[in-house]
Order: sequence, then C-alpha cells, then structure tokens
Amino acid sequence: MQRFVYKAISKKTGKTVKGNIQAESERAAGKLLLEQGFIPDRITQEEKSGFLARFTNKVRAQDRIVFTRQFATLIGAGLPLAASLKTAAEQASSKIMRAVIEDILTDIEAGKTLSEAMKKHPEVFNDVYLSLVAAGEMSGTLDQALQELATQDEKDSAMISKIRGAMVYPAIILVVIIAVLIFMMFAVVPEVEKLYTDMDKDLPGLTKVLVGITDFLVTFWWLVLLIIVVLTVISVRYAKTDAGKRIWATFKLNVPMFNGLFKRLYMTRFARTMQMLLMTGVSMLDAMHISAKATANLVMEAEINKAAEKVKSGKPLSESLEGRNYILPLVPQMSSIGEQSGKIDEMLGRAAQVYEGELDEKIANISTMIEPILMVVMAGMIGVVVAGTLLPIYSLVSSI
Repeated sequence: MQRFVYKAISKKTGKTVKGNIQAESERAAGKLLLEQGFIPDRITQEEKSGFLARFTNKVRAQDRIVFTRQFATLIGAGLPLAASLKTAAEQASSKIMRAVIEDILTDIEAGKTLSEAMKKHPEVFNDVYLSLVAAGEMSGTLDQALQELATQDEKDSAMISKIRGAMVYPAIILVVIIAVLIFMMFAVVPEVEKLYTDMDKDLPGLTKVLVGITDFLVTFWWLVLLIIVVLTVISVRYAKTDAGKRIWATFKLNVPMFNGLFKRLYMTRFARTMQMLLMTGVSMLDAMHISAKATANLVMEAEINKAAEKVKSGKPLSESLEGRNYILPLVPQMSSIGEQSGKIDEMLGRAAQVYEGELDEKIANISTMIEPILMVVMAGMIGVVVAGTLLPIYSLVSSI
C-alpha cells in the first residue's frame, strides 16, 4: 500500500478538502475518493525521507495518547464527531498524526463510522482500540471508551518506560566493560609483545592468545564488522517471522530473573484489556481473543486462545484459565470471585492493579539484581586480560 496526498471537491457540500489516503496506486486512490463522495482534483504520492522514513513516519504512542484524550474530552463536551476530529487535527503537534486524523475525518464525512475509518490505519490503532471504539459507538459511550483507552495507553507506556529506564545503568556498565577490554587489547597487549620481542623472550601462552586475537582484529576488522552486520540483519529478519517471534516470546517467558517481570507485564495487559472490553459490552469470547493479542506475546496469546476454546464450550473463565502455562494464579482466582459476584470486569481490574504494583517492585529490583552479575563478568574478563599482560611484565622484571 502507498500513501497519497489529495485535493478533492465534496459532492455533498461542494467544498474543497485535502487529506491523505492509502491505496495500491494513484488510480486506485482516485477510485476510492469517488466511492467516498469526492471528485479528485489532485493526487500525488506522499514524499518519503529515504532510509529514515521507516522510523520518522510513525505515530508515537504519546501522540496517540494525546489525541485520544483530547478527542474524548471534545466528544464528552457535546461536539459533533466531525467537529471534534477537526479540532483534534488542528491541535495535533505531530504532522503524521494530523494526517491520520484528517484521513479519518474525510472518511467520516463520506459516511463511514469512526471504527471503520480508524481501521484503515492499523499501524496506529490496534484491535483493542478499534473494538472499544466500535463498542462505544454502539452503546453511546464513545467518550468513556476513549478515556479508558487513553488511561490504558498511558499505563502501558509508563510500564515500558520504567523497564527501559531500569536497563540504563546495566547498559552503562556493559559499555564500560567493552571500552576497558578494547583499550587493554589494542593499547596494552601490543606493548607487552614489543617488550618481549626487544628482549628476545618467548611470550607466555595466555599472552600469545591475546596477541593473536589483537592481530586478527587489527588485520581483519572489516571481516569482523561484516559478520556482525550480516548476523544482525539475519537476526532482525528472522525475528520478524512467526518462528522467530515464537522463539523470542518463549525466551522472555523463561529467561531467568526476567521471566517474572514479563509474566506480570502480560497478565497486567490481559486483565486490564479484558476489563475495558467487558465494561463496554464486548462479548467474553471476543474480549479474550482481543486481549490475547494485546499481550504482544505469541506464546501467551496461544495459551489465552486455548482457554477461550474452553469458554466457547461452556466452561467459566476462571476454570478455563486455571492451570494454563504462564497464566499467573491471581487472574483465574479473581475471575472466579467476579463470576460469583457478577462483577468479573471489576475483579479483573483489581488483578491488574495487583500485578502493576508487583511489576513496579520487579522493575525497581532489576538494576540491583543485574549489577553484581555484571561486576563478576567484568572482573573475570578484565582479569584474563590483566593476567595476559601485567603478570608477564612482572615475570620479565623478576627474571632480570
């Protein structure tokens, strides 16, 4: 699909409108505009900024959150849908987000529902977003659905930011380790070799290994760089395949120290999304399938979908989730209480709150857990280099 910028005349109002549209070709874009009630005046392919376009031509999570919150406020204040979208577009600080909103506005003016218009932009609005918007439109609670979406997006974004922030200190330590090793290998090891050569002495075994590694890196640095680039490209491409995603998903659920953090993150997403969907009237089965995707983990998604099959056959949610791999026990327990009290959405929300608190504790402990391990690794690696450089010097001095 390509993205086109167009200028057209509305058949209903006779006014000139501008916006963006996605289509296979310029001709297809013109056909779509005619179907939507517009007479195309000018259609041009949207310019891209080259290699960086894939990174810069994306809507950030924060831009979507701001739009959702503003849009919900405008709808709640009683403004018509089209007027609310127009105001939200004018207030959007991101050009890409503004283009998306204007495209949605064009479809709304052509008679489409909001969920149908948003469905054209899956890179911005996921299944959870579209389902809640559709449910809000049907129930007349669109502003509430949008407020819930903004709140959930903010919480999810905050959790991801906390996880990334907790990894900053370990990353700095790792960079220091690599920098020290590079300095030792390229500045100290050659001097030790030169010293032994000048004194016509044989290098110790460990020092010979270090010298060999240094010589190889100096001579074939381009080959090492090429291998790193090729392996990186292959890994990134493989990670985008279903098999690669499944391996990565399984790894995150089983990796020591981090598996508890990831499980709580996915359970929080699942429980919170289920709460929102059930509150807005989405059926249990649809809510489970959508919430499974919201976890963003293929293995977890498969487990929840298996539970959904049991629900489909008539079993309650609590029984369907109980005993499943990677499903933490609090969710089926709170689901059981909710089934008995008739407040299953509320109980799932409370389960999400519990896991959010536990997640904060896990995130706070990441640096504390990783720091001693990195220190041991750093001491071991630098110790080997020191043993191969400084100890031979002391041995040489002693022999003199």
